Amino acid sequence: MAHGFLLILLFSHIISTNVHACNQIERASLLSFASTLSSRPLNWTSVNCCRWKGITCNQDGLVTHLLLSSKGLKGAIFPSSSSLGNLTHLTHMNLSHNSISESLGTEFFLSLNRLEILDLSFNLLSGNLPFSLPSHNIQTLDLSSNCFHGAIPSSFFQKARNLTSFNVHNNSFSGLIPSSICINSSPLIRLLDFSRNAFSGNISPGLGGCSKLQIFRAGNNNLSGLLPKDIYNATKLEEIAFPSNSLHGAISEKIFNLINLAILDLSFNALSGVLPLYFGKLSKLKILSLDYNHFEGSLPPSLMNCTNLVEIHMAANNLEGDISMLNFSKLSHLSKLDLLQNHFIGTFPTSLYSCQSLKAIRLSANNLEGQIQHEILSLKSLSLLSLGGLTNITGAMKILMHCKSLQTLLLSYSFKGEEIPTDEGMLDVGGFQNLRFLSIYYCEFIGQVPLWLSKLKNVEILILKGSRITGPIPRSLGTLPKLFFLSLADNQISGEFPKELCGLPSLVHEPTTTQVDDYIDLLIFTAADLYPIFYPRRLSNFAPTVDLSFNHIRGRIPTEIGQIHLVHNLDLSSNYFSGNIPEQISNLKNLENLSLSMNHLSGNIPLSLASLNFLKSLNVSYNNLEGPIPTGTQLQSFNASAFKGNSKLCGAPLPNECLPIEGIDADSNNSQGGDNGHQFPWLYIFTALGFIVGFWGVFGSLIVKKT
Repeated sequence: MAHGFLLILLFSHIISTNVHACNQIERASLLSFASTLSSRPLNWTSVNCCRWKGITCNQDGLVTHLLLSSKGLKGAIFPSSSSLGNLTHLTHMNLSHNSISESLGTEFFLSLNRLEILDLSFNLLSGNLPFSLPSHNIQTLDLSSNCFHGAIPSSFFQKARNLTSFNVHNNSFSGLIPSSICINSSPLIRLLDFSRNAFSGNISPGLGGCSKLQIFRAGNNNLSGLLPKDIYNATKLEEIAFPSNSLHGAISEKIFNLINLAILDLSFNALSGVLPLYFGKLSKLKILSLDYNHFEGSLPPSLMNCTNLVEIHMAANNLEGDISMLNFSKLSHLSKLDLLQNHFIGTFPTSLYSCQSLKAIRLSANNLEGQIQHEILSLKSLSLLSLGGLTNITGAMKILMHCKSLQTLLLSYSFKGEEIPTDEGMLDVGGFQNLRFLSIYYCEFIGQVPLWLSKLKNVEILILKGSRITGPIPRSLGTLPKLFFLSLADNQISGEFPKELCGLPSLVHEPTTTQVDDYIDLLIFTAADLYPIFYPRRLSNFAPTVDLSFNHIRGRIPTEIGQIHLVHNLDLSSNYFSGNIPEQISNLKNLENLSLSMNHLSGNIPLSLASLNFLKSLNVSYNNLEGPIPTGTQLQSFNASAFKGNSKLCGAPLPNECLPIEGIDADSNNSQGGDNGHQFPWLYIFTALGFIVGFWGVFGSLIVKKT
């Protein structure tokens, strides 16, 4: 009995082994596929390919899944004779995050008509898309982050009746967005991502036919025209993201049809008009991003009924009204509120103190007024605060220093005429303990650079720009261990450049590799009319900088300046510096921008500046420099305006040539005559002897007569 049971187990094992045994033709095809690539070894050595890593077979031993993401695959694998074409039962293929190149030919699909999932994202594929997808079964097609170009043929989707997800994010596609995809081809589509390409023109009608569409992304293209009217008929939409295009017109009141909408991102367009009155009907809305448009009027009060809101971004519009009258207290999930650069009036809304999830608040560049209140300390998660129009700078600092989670503090156009507290004891122990980015920008307060700044041991970026600060730069600033970006520009600072600044640890020593979350909660940009300037989203991506421009600093530039060799930008322009340009500046091998213009610097331009290989911008104009501009270097590549205003400076790129120096020319002429260079100077000797004989002939006789 026992022997019979063992025989049954053995027999069933043999059958199961045979059932799952790899098809030998497909095994050979897989090995051929692997041999065409330059990659890390796949370790496909066993007899049964169904047991290979990344391979899955069905009961008949036929390959159904080929999953080789992030395997270092390189080269072209889609020629017409590709061995992959033999895998006729393949349903899932994932070759993403490799270095697969060349084009995606139609032949590749002809035999793979059972494919359901195809992920080729994050490769180096290029060329045009094939005329059509032959597979009726394809459900997910991800070609994002490649190098495809050209238009997407309207016929491409004709046979893709089961397609639910189509992603071509981050390529170079052009032409019109094929918005007819839902009408003629793929009624089941749920995700369309056309973002970060070069699509242009209007968004054609047709999206309304996408009854299943949930996510539609087309940001960072060249789209224009109005929002398509029928988009409001796609009632399953959960995300609409068209940022960074040139769309214009208004948002229709019909948007309340999109009751499932959770993300609406239309930022950085040219949209206008008033915001829809019935925003409040979008009860599932979580992220509303309408930055940098031309919207006007007030924020609709119904918006406060969107109780699932997490982020509100309305910066750089023409919105107005008394913001303190809005009741934010229902928005318990609100994490980010950005109303920068509008025309709001009133005071800081007290109802925001009820939003305990707030991490970032930016209300600056409006017409608000008032003082910082103690209640702001109730926002325990507040990481970024940007305000303007404030009064009582002393009170503000004494309150904000106790915001323990505060990392970024941006105060602008406030405290006019007030005196900033400078006492070192003003800052309590542990005050601003996590502050990493402090900017007090064009606040026009008076007084000297506060001594308590030297206690901000975690600050990395310090900007005190555009006020009326007087007196010297405190030597103690040079002790801040993490400071790598310092701007004291456009003040009335006097005294000399303190040598201690040249010892800033983060500009002298390479940073440690410790991973720290330095992500800034809001995108920081200058809201210019046409071309906004974006700053990095991470503190570590800011370029190390020392900017002391537009002050009254005197004396020499210290030779210790060569110690801050990690600095990228050095701006000492529009001061009263004198003396020579220190040779030690050539030690700043990472320097990209150097401005010493409008000072009283003299002497020659050091030849060693030619060794600054990363220098992109140089300005030494309007000083007292002289002599030739060093030749044969990149200094000649800069515009002549970088050197103008130095009357004794000569040579390219200036138009005035350097005059020859007589002594040098005479020596060079003598050296051209072979032996002439070694002739004894008899003329000079006889002239000297004649003078001596004549002198003693006259005066000697007089002496004799006198004696």
